[in-house]
Amino acid sequence: MHRFFVEEPAMGENSITITGGDVNHIKNVLRMSVGDKICVINGQNNKEYYCEITAVGNDAVDTRICEIRESDQELGNEVVLFQGLPKSDKMELIIQKAVELGVHTIVPVSTDRTVVKLDAKKEANKRKRWMSISESAAKQSGRLRIPEVTPVVSYREALEMAKKMDVRLIPYELAEGMEKTRELMSSIQPGQSVAVFIGPEGGFESSEIEKAMEIGAWPITLGKRILRTETAGLVTLAMLVYNLER
Repeated sequence: MHRFFVEEPAMGENSITITGGDVNHIKNVLRMSVGDKICVINGQNNKEYYCEITAVGNDAVDTRICEIRESDQELGNEVVLFQGLPKSDKMELIIQKAVELGVHTIVPVSTDRTVVKLDAKKEANKRKRWMSISESAAKQSGRLRIPEVTPVVSYREALEMAKKMDVRLIPYELAEGMEKTRELMSSIQPGQSVAVFIGPEGGFESSEIEKAMEIGAWPITLGKRILRTETAGLVTLAMLVYNLER
C-alpha cells in the first residue's frame, strides 16, 4: 500500500488532507481515485492511518480515516550518522540506504580530507535533493518519520553534537579485533542515543581519531577488509540494527 507523510495540521478527527507534491503523484503518476486506499503517516507518533480517498482535486487529496494501527517500525535507539562528505553522488546512496536501515539523522561533515566544497547555494540545492531522497526511502521502507539531513557541519561542530549522545562509535583500521566490536555493540542499551562517525574518501586523519576519542568515542573495526566510505557507514548501521532490534 502506498504511504504518504503529512504535517499535523492536515489531520482532522476522522479525515486527513494531503497537499503539496504528493497530490500530483497520487493523481497523475499513481492515477489513484475516489475509493482507493492509502496509508498516511504524520511523523509525530507511532501510528499508521489507513485511509480511503474521498476526493481528488488539483491542490489537495481528501481522505477518510478507516483504521489506525500502532507500529514499531522505528528503532528504539536514536542513531545519528556523522558522514564525511564524499565525492560524486555517493552521498545520495548513503542517505537512501541509511534511512532504510533506521537512522534517525544524517549529518554531513567537512573533515580534513574532504575534497568536496559546497558554497551556500550549492549546499541548499544539495540538501533539498538529499531530503527528497530521505523521504522517498522512508516511504519505501515503511518508516514512521522522515530522517533529517542537516546542513553541512565542521568536524569540530560534529564532535560538539556527539558529546550530547550516550554512545559514540568511530570505525578505525587500527582498532582492536572484531570481538571487541561485538562486545561494544552488545553493551549498547535500549533507548541510548548512538553517534556513528564515518570519514570521507581516505578516512580520518589520526588527529581526528584522537579528538573523537577525547570525547569518549569507541574505535571499532568492521573486519579485515578496507571498506569504502559509502560502505563503512552502512555496515556499521547494519551491525547496530542486528544488536538493537532484540
